[in-house]
Parts: sequence; structure tokens; C-alpha cells
Amino acid sequence: MGRAGTGTGGEAVAAVVAGSLLLLLLLARPPPASARDSGKSEVGLVSEHFSQAPQKLSFYSWYGSARLFRFRVPPDTVLLRWLLQVSREGGTACTDAEITVHFRSGAPPVINPLGTSFPDDTSVQPSFQVRVPLSAALLSNASVNVSHPAPGDWFVAAHLPPSSQKMELKGLAPTCAYVFQPDLLVTRVVEISIMEPDVPLPHTLLSHPSYLKVFVPDYTRELLLELRDCVSSGSLGCPVRLTVGPVTLPSNFQKVLTCTSAPWPCRLLLPSPPWDRWLQVTAESLVGPLGTVTFSAVAALTACRPQSVTIRPLLQSSQNQSFNASTGLPSLSPDHQDLGRSGRVDRSPFCLTNYPVMREDTDVVSVHFQLLDRVSVRVCQNTPSMMRLRLNTGMDSGGSLTISLRANKTEMRNETVIVACVNAASPFLGFNSSLNCTTAFFQGYPLSLSAWSRRANLIIPYPETDNWYLSLQLMCPENAEECEQAVVHVETTLYLVPCLNDCGPYGQCLLLRRHSYLYAGCSCKAGWRGWSCTDNSTAQTVAQQRAAALLLTLSNLMFLAPITVSVQRFFLVEASVYAYTMFFSTFYHACDQPGEAVLCILNYDTLQYCDFLGSGAAIWVTILCMARLKAVLKYTYRCGHRRQCYPTSWQRWTFYLLPGISMASVGVAIYTSMMTSDNYYYTHSIWHVLLAGSAALLLPPPDEHTEPWTCSQKFPCHYQICKNDREELYTVT
Repeated sequence: MGRAGTGTGGEAVAAVVAGSLLLLLLLARPPPASARDSGKSEVGLVSEHFSQAPQKLSFYSWYGSARLFRFRVPPDTVLLRWLLQVSREGGTACTDAEITVHFRSGAPPVINPLGTSFPDDTSVQPSFQVRVPLSAALLSNASVNVSHPAPGDWFVAAHLPPSSQKMELKGLAPTCAYVFQPDLLVTRVVEISIMEPDVPLPHTLLSHPSYLKVFVPDYTRELLLELRDCVSSGSLGCPVRLTVGPVTLPSNFQKVLTCTSAPWPCRLLLPSPPWDRWLQVTAESLVGPLGTVTFSAVAALTACRPQSVTIRPLLQSSQNQSFNASTGLPSLSPDHQDLGRSGRVDRSPFCLTNYPVMREDTDVVSVHFQLLDRVSVRVCQNTPSMMRLRLNTGMDSGGSLTISLRANKTEMRNETVIVACVNAASPFLGFNSSLNCTTAFFQGYPLSLSAWSRRANLIIPYPETDNWYLSLQLMCPENAEECEQAVVHVETTLYLVPCLNDCGPYGQCLLLRRHSYLYAGCSCKAGWRGWSCTDNSTAQTVAQQRAAALLLTLSNLMFLAPITVSVQRFFLVEASVYAYTMFFSTFYHACDQPGEAVLCILNYDTLQYCDFLGSGAAIWVTILCMARLKAVLKYTYRCGHRRQCYPTSWQRWTFYLLPGISMASVGVAIYTSMMTSDNYYYTHSIWHVLLAGSAALLLPPPDEHTEPWTCSQKFPCHYQICKNDREELYTVT
């Protein structure tokens, strides 16, 4: 498989850069005076510009065909403005094209331009995308705005439409370079109000928005936002709109609260808000440019009491934990008991049981999560059991998160069901009220185990950079009393791998790099397609693979014809070149096979180099041999003296030259214009036959047997002009 080029045309790059600077200057201009409120502009906002070097786009055939860009969005950003620049360079070789650009927060976008199927148990959300047409104009641009974006990594992936599968030789056919460059203009707020838990924050809202934020610590069960004492100068009620939470693409669970007609006081309850981070709140006035609104904002946090399970050696040496002999589990540490000091602590029984998980980095984009000092999780009805998977290093989003659950067979009853949720940012804890796995700003992935299905699997390609949580709870839908004393142990297998099952037998897992960021993708063969090379809709059978391997290898036996002719006519150098070409072409194509029909006697790159070298050498020695070049002085003499390469003979033209030239022409036409990835096995085998057959027909005939010295003419003066046919020298005797 050829590697995608990364070079760009100089003119195309210059056009992209110039267009980017011009549009950024236009976008960065301040608003006109009419848009400002009474001569007073919005204060506390600053703009920043980020850009990356342009990249040459490719037609899509697998994920490596897409060009990936990663940007770091700073905290407290209120607006992202993407500027997408596309140019082309290639003259008449360029055609109208439509570039597709995908966006995602936290991880590279999961895209599927070919419409292939994903592996079983894989959960994929459609990516957010825009299309940029590029027709007669040499430069095209588009812009995308994202308000209240999530801070952290944002990824942009761009590609051309799916490839035509036509195989072209580089340098022979005219090419067109499509160059893409994204620029990012960030607007962030530097004046922001901090909301302390349970402390009213008085605020006066003018025509421009105001920005607030509240910190959500770990083990927060609920967040209640409330507006009190609201007074408006321009209308009745409380004309305020609150926008809570960040925007993440492709999904968006941002909450909007409009208090105009809401019952007083105006409240917004957020179950399971994201842990250990700042939550942004934007307040906007709805009374017009001259009105003001005053109110008090209150953030109330409800913290749960986690029951933590730790291993015994750590427990004995720790001064902050004590063991509860009655329950067989350690009691809470003082840190956990003081969790809700800044908010309201839920004094009810424990809201969850926390099972510590050890993260073991095994390789690049490869992580193994395992429980400490145990092999299974104890699941009951009273409280959810929770595990935290730390995928927040910034380098974990380029693989696939695989989760496998297996319940103990003897402990599962017919009426019991284990429900599990996999969420990012915070765990799902509301099993008793809902089973949709939805937290405040994230839609989780549900799993279930029962007596009839004791196994459950989940695959998440490119998980977002965050802490992930797996929570489980025992449920009895028909009779809740049956679950009161029931306990089921569930074994968990948790991995982050570059490629699922290493892309299977018909694919190759390749690590891709964008600057310092690494991510993985599957390159499929033998007609297999899909994210993990599991889509067999166009796959070749084993018989077809073996037939293709036999065609590509046995077709090289046609070189026995030119080898035999060369030996008979004493063209030993040519015979050696043909034998070399036949040998390495046979074993190169035997090694260049997917699936089961594979035989490699040397390194693949070595075989490929030797095959290409032999093919080129075979063509050149045939051409040189046709001219019968034996000495340096005879490179141009013989053809120039005869005005032709061979003596005039209709038999040679009819039976050798014309058939040989025809076979060579047909072979070149097939090789350059008809060969595709689908018919490669057949067309390339035909190329072998035509190349070897034309070489056998175009080899010149042997020299006629003559005496080394013959006298062509005798003069009366007893001088003779004698000619040596082997050296083309004339002597006078």
C-alpha cells in the first residue's frame, strides 16, 4: 500500500495563507458603534488566534486518508470561530470537488464516509460535519461558529470524497493538489464571577451577557442553580436566560433556562454534574438594550457519601482509614466525610460503592485497567458500584475503549437484572428513577446482564479525553423484594487498545501521528472494510484469495520464454536479468497477499525493491539488446547505417516485431489506465504475461555464422578490403 503524500504546492499554500490572514482580519474587527450598548462595549473579552500548517488532502479510502488537526481550546472560552480554507493547484487535472470537514471535542471524530458496518457491540455517534465545495474558483472558504465550547482538545478531520480505486503511477498521470488549512479564532472571557456554594451572588445584568462559574468537586450528586430576588427595570417578572454547561460536538447536552415565565424562584436541577471541574454559566438579559436586571444567583451542591473499597495492605498502613468489621468494607476517610463541607451532605446511606482501579500502561495507546486486590465487583440493590477509568492524559483518545462484563452464573436468578452505565465526566447514579444513563451533560452507554445473557460487551472508538465511570446496580423489575438480599459478583475486563482485535486477519493496525499526537487506524485488505476490517460485504473468499495468489505468482512463469530464447541466442546477460525478474516478482507477489495465502522468504520491503528493480531492468536490457549494442562506438552506428534496427524482412515484422510491440503496448495501457484495486489480481497477472511475451518476441535474431575475416572485394593492385563482422573494423592488406 502506498503512503499518502504530505507535500503541498507552493502557490496553493501561499493562497491559503493569504486568504486566512485576510479573512481573520475581517473577522477580528470590532463591532460597529450601532452594535454597542450606549457607547459601552463588552469588557472582559479577549481574542486569540491559532493556526496550523496546511496539509494536502487525499481521496478517502481508510481513516489514514483523512488529515487530522488538533487545537487546544483555553478555559473560559465563550466563542470558537473556525475558518476553513481550501485551495487547489494542478490546472486541467483538477476537477470540481467537495471537501468534508468533521469536528469533535475531546477525541478525533469517528467517521464513516464509505458507509461500512462497525463491529458488534460498538457504539458510535455520527460526527458533526460541514461540506466545502470547490468548483471553478481556485480558493474556497467556510466558517463554523461554536458558542460556549468545552475547554481542552478539539479535533478537525478533512478529506476528499471516496477514492475511485484506480491505481495510477506517480509522475506519469497529471495530478491535482487540494490543500486544506483550518484557522481558529478564540474569544474568551477574563472577567468572570465565582459562585460559592450556598452563597447568594448579587448581580446586575446589562445588555451584554455576564459570565459566572461554579466549581463542582468529586462525588457531587446534584447541582441546583437558582435565581432569587429578581428585579427588572424594563419588564415584569425575571427576563433572564441562563445557559449552563459547555458545547461538545457531535452531541450537545447544554442546558438553557429561561426565567421569564417560570415559577418563582427560577431553578435548574442538574443530576450528576461533571466532577472536579469548573462549570460555566452565561446570563443574558431579555429586556432590550437599555434595560437592566438585578438578581442573586445561588449554586447548591448535594454531595453523596461514597463507600470506598481499598486493599488490606494499604488499609493497615493508612492513618486516615479504619476498617469496619461488621460490613467487611473500610469506612470512609475524613476526606470523604468532609466532602460536602462547602455544600449539603447527603446523610442518607451511602450513595455508591467506589472500587479503586489501577491503570497499567502497556504500550502506545494501550492501557489495562484492573481492580485492586480482587477479580470481581460486588453488585447489590441498595447502592451502585462504581469504577473510575482515568483516560485523561491527553494521549488516550486515539484508541478504542473495550469493556466486557460477566456475571457469576450461580448467583444470577431469573428475576434479577444487572444494569450498567458507562459515562464520561461523572457516573450515572439514578438507577432507581431512570435507566437511560443520562447525566447532566452526557449521554451514557447502557449495558445489562441477566440469567439468560450473563455477558455484555461495549466498544467505544476514540473515547473522549476525560475520566470515565462504570456504574452497576442490581434490579428486580417484577419483584423488588427479591433483590433486597441478593448479591452478584461481576468480573470486568477493561482495556484501551489501538485497534480492536488488531484489525483481524485481513487488516493491519497502523499508528498515525499528527505532530506529537498518536492515534490508530485499520488498513484493510482482501476486500474487507470497516472500522476494524470486519465488514465482509465486498470481501474475497479464501478460494478467491488463493486464485489471486496463483495468478500473480504463476503468471511470472511466462518469463521462461524470454529466458529460453536468450540462452539459445547466447544473450546471457539478458537471460540472467529475466531470471532475476521472474524469481523476485514471483516471491514478492506471494508475500504481497492478504489473509491466508501468504509466503514471505525475505522482508517485504526488500522483495518489493527487488521486484521493481527487476521489472525496470528487464525492459531496458530488452531495448538495448534490440539495438545490438556491443561496443561503445556501435551505440548509434548500426541503426544509423541501416536506417533500421533489423534487416528488412517481412517475416520478422509479421511474426516478431509487430506482435511484440502490440503486446508491450497493451501491457503498458493496462498497467497505466485499467488497473484498479478490485481487478489488480487479474490485470497485473496479464501484465506479467504481456511483459514476458513481448520480451521473447522483441529479442533480435542471432548473428549469421560467417568467417571471422572475409574479403569483400579484390582490386587489381593486389590490395584487399577485408571486414571483421564482430568488430566492425576495416583493414587493408
